[in-house]
Amino acid sequence: MAITDWPAEERPREKLLARGAQALSDAELLAIFLRTGVQGVSAVDLARQLLEHFGGLRALLECDLHTFCAAHGLGPAKYVQLQAVLEMSQRHLEAQLVRESALESPTMVRRYLAGKLRHEPREVFACLLLDNRHRVLRYEALFYGTINAASVHPREVVKLALAHNAAALILAHNHPSGVAEPSQADRQITDRLIQALGLVDIRVLDHVVIGDGESVSFAERGLL
Repeated sequence: MAITDWPAEERPREKLLARGAQALSDAELLAIFLRTGVQGVSAVDLARQLLEHFGGLRALLECDLHTFCAAHGLGPAKYVQLQAVLEMSQRHLEAQLVRESALESPTMVRRYLAGKLRHEPREVFACLLLDNRHRVLRYEALFYGTINAASVHPREVVKLALAHNAAALILAHNHPSGVAEPSQADRQITDRLIQALGLVDIRVLDHVVIGDGESVSFAERGLL
């Protein structure tokens, strides 16, 4: 049965308009993105097939061009559209952080940092530079390591912060292993950076470690 033949309250688009996007299942949201199904298969049924094929919505969103296009009902045009949607979502988060204090929006900060770092196959160390009202000035990925380590140079972090007249910053890095628990090396480099930045009156407000679906805040753990 075509979706147009469904009762209005069960159609994904109408359901979203009436109840909001949060009321839709992963398959229904994906069906709206797909717009149409394929011969003999509705957009919702195709979405369910794709979610089963990829093992869930996240795996579909994160796959590369070749893997994406190899799935039935998908192609380069859909891949381009999806990447544009994901980038708009990330920029929307960034725009919100620019307007608000990072300290008053810890959940938003974590979501933003996770969006930047969670998918990286190697360890990446980054800084979120903040003004004197703790609003975001800039996000900068500074150091790239192997699968389990990154070499972080405090001098470069201080140089970056001064170049953008930052009053404070939030440190962040990912653990490609997926486990967000801070290591002893993470604690040591955090202490070194706090000392180096303190010499030029720049505060380190937090260090967020991004894992697979989880994150750990040094500030919340009392590690700063």
